[in-house]
Amino acid sequence: MADEFAGKVVVVTGGSRGIGRGIAQAFAREGASLVLAASSAANLASAAETIKKGGAAEPLMCAGDLRSLDACQHLFDSVKERHGRCDILVNSAGATRAGAFVDQPDDQWVDGFALKFMAAVRLCRLFWPLLMASRGYVVNIIGGAARTPDPDFLIGSSVNAALAGFSKGLSQLGKRDDVNVNVIHPGTTETERTKQLWSQRAQAAGTTVEEIRKQIMARSGARNIATPEDIAELTLFLCSPRARQIQGVAVAVDGGGTPGVY
Repeated sequence: MADEFAGKVVVVTGGSRGIGRGIAQAFAREGASLVLAASSAANLASAAETIKKGGAAEPLMCAGDLRSLDACQHLFDSVKERHGRCDILVNSAGATRAGAFVDQPDDQWVDGFALKFMAAVRLCRLFWPLLMASRGYVVNIIGGAARTPDPDFLIGSSVNAALAGFSKGLSQLGKRDDVNVNVIHPGTTETERTKQLWSQRAQAAGTTVEEIRKQIMARSGARNIATPEDIAELTLFLCSPRARQIQGVAVAVDGGGTPGVY
């Protein structure tokens, strides 16, 4: 639907690469005023250039380490100063390491929670008054390990489960405050980050990246690997009036790879 999000201010963390970038590009095509947040100014500039080449307006870019409260506050202050509103918050930032549990030190665990979990918590808290005012939307991009823990991805499994629980609880507040809160659990998605995780898993297991890829495909039973565009399409739907009755839901986009009833 052309220009469905015209006049809407959309904040996407982790918007410079991978799934976040795919989501940002999709909103840009639909006319949204974008705010992209990530740690790398160079990656943000690249994403902004791609968006402009697609015919959309240049997004507001906020480079900073969202592991810190100061960076989260700076992002909020920048959005409030430039736009004075926020209609949609997409939390897609986060990079938790795979590896053998006994070899992963405390700092990797702390780092995993600091970015993916604490940044989402802080940004939801900061933006909540603006989201209430616009009857807005929050979509947290988490991951299937929240439901199916992986022994070689215990940091990610734990962080994802915590963020999923937080999102479900926040959705109950959203019912009262008229803010929709939902979750997307991507399965294996073809991004630079995915390839990095495959390499970490291969090293932990003493095998090759190609073998890890084959194992993942065999375990999930999916016919193919998702792209960021697959996640983006669902995000747009969840942030549209058509999804207004969808609240506190976690949707897997994994080709049917999640086992069990959910």
